[in-house]
Amino acid sequence: MAEVNNRIKSTNDLELKDRLVAINRVTKVTKGGRTFSFAAIVVVGNEDGIVGWGLGKASEVTTAIAKGVEAAKKNLIKVPVHKGTIPHEQLAKFGGAQVFIKPATHGTGVKAGGAMRAVLESVGITDVLAKSKGSSNPHNLVKATIAALGELRNPFTVAQNRGVSIEKVFNG
Repeated sequence: MAEVNNRIKSTNDLELKDRLVAINRVTKVTKGGRTFSFAAIVVVGNEDGIVGWGLGKASEVTTAIAKGVEAAKKNLIKVPVHKGTIPHEQLAKFGGAQVFIKPATHGTGVKAGGAMRAVLESVGITDVLAKSKGSSNPHNLVKATIAALGELRNPFTVAQNRGVSIEKVFNG
């Protein structure tokens, strides 16, 4: 199967909203005592099919978040959202985290926890069922969720490739 390139080239015209997923305080022990610094995982998205994640590290929380947002803007992908949900179910793995996302009917809501919820809401998905298996590490969960979203195929492209109508793609 051909590699799908769904990276976004320019962020100038996008209205991106950022969501903080996790902050981790880390300590470095030096001769003069302990030095604290922070690592922040941030997810940005326009709630209309574009999402990205970033990791920022700094000695202050606000600086770490700002760095995370800048890193996330360089890391955007386009996700096919069809009527508020995803076009098909998808399984993805990153490290010890495994995620499974499945389309849901209108009115279901986002049935996902923690790090997965932040990613799915930033994309603009309103109805989805999600399950995380394995590690609950926010770093790996965010990366696995974005990997799963990146592997989703656009139903219009699938219909065009198969030479059938869009209704036939969804109804079998």
